[in-house]
Amino acid sequence: MAEEVVLRFDEVSFEYVHKKPILHEASFSLRQGAKITLMGQNGAGKSTIFGLIRGELKPKSGMLSLKNGATVGTAKQVIGRDELSLNVEQYFAQAFSIVPGNLRSLISKALNAVNFEIPLDRIVGELSGGQQARLLLAYALIQTPDILLLDEPTNNLDAAGIDHLIQFLIMYDKTVLVISHDADFLNCFTEGVIYLDVFTHQTEIYVGDYYSVVEEIAKRVEREQRKNAQLEKLIQDRKEKVNFFANKGGKMRKLAQKMRAETEELEEDMVDVRREDKTIRKFDIPVQEDLSGAIVEITAVKIIKNHEPETKDFVRKVGRRDHILVSGPNGIGKSTFLRTLASGKYEGAKINPGVKLGYYSQDFSTLNFDETVFDSLKNAMADGMDVPEMRSIAAGFLINGELMGSKIAELSEGQKGLVSFARLVLMKPGLLIFDEPTNHINFRHLPIIAEAINNYEGAVLIVSHMEDFVKQLRIDDYFEFGKL
Repeated sequence: MAEEVVLRFDEVSFEYVHKKPILHEASFSLRQGAKITLMGQNGAGKSTIFGLIRGELKPKSGMLSLKNGATVGTAKQVIGRDELSLNVEQYFAQAFSIVPGNLRSLISKALNAVNFEIPLDRIVGELSGGQQARLLLAYALIQTPDILLLDEPTNNLDAAGIDHLIQFLIMYDKTVLVISHDADFLNCFTEGVIYLDVFTHQTEIYVGDYYSVVEEIAKRVEREQRKNAQLEKLIQDRKEKVNFFANKGGKMRKLAQKMRAETEELEEDMVDVRREDKTIRKFDIPVQEDLSGAIVEITAVKIIKNHEPETKDFVRKVGRRDHILVSGPNGIGKSTFLRTLASGKYEGAKINPGVKLGYYSQDFSTLNFDETVFDSLKNAMADGMDVPEMRSIAAGFLINGELMGSKIAELSEGQKGLVSFARLVLMKPGLLIFDEPTNHINFRHLPIIAEAINNYEGAVLIVSHMEDFVKQLRIDDYFEFGKL
C-alpha cells in the first residue's frame, strides 16, 4: 500500500507585499517517512516554503494541506538574537505553549538524540556555533513532529557531529525536508529533490540521490540549450524568407504572412531554459599597505574541557602571508578565541596596533541588521574607493540594484554571507579572521572563495569544519586546540 501523503502544495503562489513573486503555482507532495532535499539558489524562496509549511505565512492563492493532526518542527539556521540570553532549560521551554512537568526529562532525551551533553543552566549565547547547531536540532525534536524541517543543519558541526546527524536521519522514521548546501551530507540520506527555480518561481520534482539529481538537471539544461539553438537557426532562416517574400507582392506576400505566423509559433516553442545558479565572479581581497612585523602575538589560549575553561601556554606570532587553520572539536573554544581576539579583549593574544581587521563572523554579528545593503557596503569602503567601484564589486557577489535598498535583516542567510565577503574586499584589511565562512554559502561559490583566500597577501586565521573547503586552502600552520 502506498505511504500516505502528509503534506501537499497544490498550485501555491506567494509574494511579499511590494515585492516580486516568490512562488507561482508551486505543486509538490511529501509522503510519510520521505527524506527530501529542497534545492534552489540563494534567495529563491526556500525559507519562504518553510514559513508556509509552519503556517507563519499564508498563500496568495492555491491550497496547502497537512494530514489531519500532522505537526511540524523546525531546526532553524541560527538561534534568534533575543534567545541568546536564555539558559538551555528556558530555551527549550519556549517549544511548548504549556511547559510540561517533565521538561528536563524531555530535554535530556532530545539532547541525547543529537549526541550532546550540556548543563541546563548554561547560557545559550555562551555556546559554540557547533553546540548551538545541536541545540537547534534538539529543539525541533523535543516537539516530536510528524514533519521535520532542517535549515542548513550541518552549519558549524564538526565531522563527528555530521556523522551522528546522518546516522540519526537514516534511522528517523518521520518525514524530513532539508535545505543544505552540503552536497556530501545530502547525498548520504535524501531520496529526492524539490527544485525551486528562482526565475520561474515554480517547483520541479526529481527522484534519486542528490548527485544523480544534480547531474539530471545539468543534462536537462544541456538538452534545452541544444533545442533552442536548433530553433534559433530555423527561426532566423524563416525570417529571412519572410522578408524576401514580403517584398514580392501578390501570392508571395500571402505566403510571407503564413510563414510569419509559423515563425511566431516556433518562437513560442522556444524552451524557457533554466538559468541555473549563478556563480560569483572571481575576486581578490586587497591587502592593507605598509604591513610589517608580527600581525598577531599570542602568549596563551583558553580552551574548554568538560564545560570548564583552562588556560594553556601557547606562544606564537602570526606574520604577513601566514595562513593559519584553528582546529579542534565543537565547544573547545575556537570561535570564542576568534571573536574575543577580534574585539581586542582576548587576554592571551592581541592584534598589533595599526593592523586593519576584516572579521567574518558565523552569526554575522559584524553586520548592522538595520542598515541597508548599500550603507553596509559604503561604510566598509577603504579610503580612495568610490561608489561606482563599490557597486561593481557588489555585482560580482550577485548583489544587484534591487538588493541594495534592502535592509540586511531582510536578506537570506546566504545573501548576508555574500555581503560579508564584499565588505572584506572593500575594506582592504591586513588581517582576515574567518569563523565558518562556508555556512549558508552555495557550494558552487566555494572554489572561488578558497582561491581568493589563498591569494590574499595578509595574515589569515580561519575556523572551518567543511573538509572539502579546507582541502582547497593554502594552510601554513595549524593551531590545534584539541591537542593542547
